[in-house]
Amino acid sequence: MTDIETLLGAEADNLLQHRCQTIAQEKLYLPGTDFIDRVMIDNNRPNPVLRSMQTLFDHGRLAGSGYLSILPVDQGVEHSAAASFAANPLYFDPKNIVELAIEAGCNCVASTYGVLAAVSRRYAHKIPFLVKLNHNETLSYPTQYDQTLYASVEQAFEMGAVAVGATIYYGSLESRRQIEEIAAAFERAHELGMVTVLWAYLRNSAFQKGKTDYHTSADLTGQANHLAATIGADIIKQKMAENNGGYKAVGFGYTDERVYSQLTTDHPIDLVRYQLANCYMGRAGLINSGGAAGSNDLKESVRTAVINKRAGGMGLILGRKAFKKSMKEGIALINAVQDVYLNKKITIA
Repeated sequence: MTDIETLLGAEADNLLQHRCQTIAQEKLYLPGTDFIDRVMIDNNRPNPVLRSMQTLFDHGRLAGSGYLSILPVDQGVEHSAAASFAANPLYFDPKNIVELAIEAGCNCVASTYGVLAAVSRRYAHKIPFLVKLNHNETLSYPTQYDQTLYASVEQAFEMGAVAVGATIYYGSLESRRQIEEIAAAFERAHELGMVTVLWAYLRNSAFQKGKTDYHTSADLTGQANHLAATIGADIIKQKMAENNGGYKAVGFGYTDERVYSQLTTDHPIDLVRYQLANCYMGRAGLINSGGAAGSNDLKESVRTAVINKRAGGMGLILGRKAFKKSMKEGIALINAVQDVYLNKKITIA
């Protein structure tokens, strides 16, 4: 098992011993082996959706824990194939993307329709598929920040996927159209028995104030999570909160001073706890993203996992930090993150 305390270094006590005094854990719907029987049983999802969610929970190294470790590789469209795979050209071949997820013991692999369709007959029965339905792309010039549907729910279903995913850029000029598109897609996915996962991202230049980027503000991302749960997301993917006070800084929209005086502090676990509260108190699972690759990926990934788990989140969805390394190093990184969720000494704050 990974030596988590050593990796966290000077932050170890602050992250591992923190006790949340804002939103009590007793008010949350926490992950666990009985999550479907205890939490999802209340909602209106068809039985096949519950079966698909159980399939996710039952796969990989985290099987039986109620937590999720997901490998997402849609950056070939989002960031360009060159920017994503030049470091490791083997990942131009979709089979190696799926093999990385299998060898790392992930609960599922998330990618584009094209990537997963190219190898679906070989792998759809070996690891759960999550098909990302929409994407931005960077070939259009000047750059546009929008999400376009690349595949249908039916295509994902026919290849044997157990889940579909999509992004909405909340706050953008195009967000109302995206909300309508994805709400309809998620409704259809539930009819066909698939789990729905929303990348609930913010996108508006007004959210940048001076040197502070409020796209990762707890209050604004929390509201994005609330909107994601509103359109039927079973799992919500959100960037980990790095600051707070976005509503105040932007000077637009509605909030309440108690968000800042009672429901959050500046501690990272408390900020993510507020993100989770907006996921209907955890009725929709919160998975945080692993973020961009950098110089200290192992420590940063483990840190993110510790914060997510102790806040009450359901897991981590980590891609670039893994596939921009050799397959051996990528597997080791993903396994280190999984070790956080397998470590019974790391408890809910």
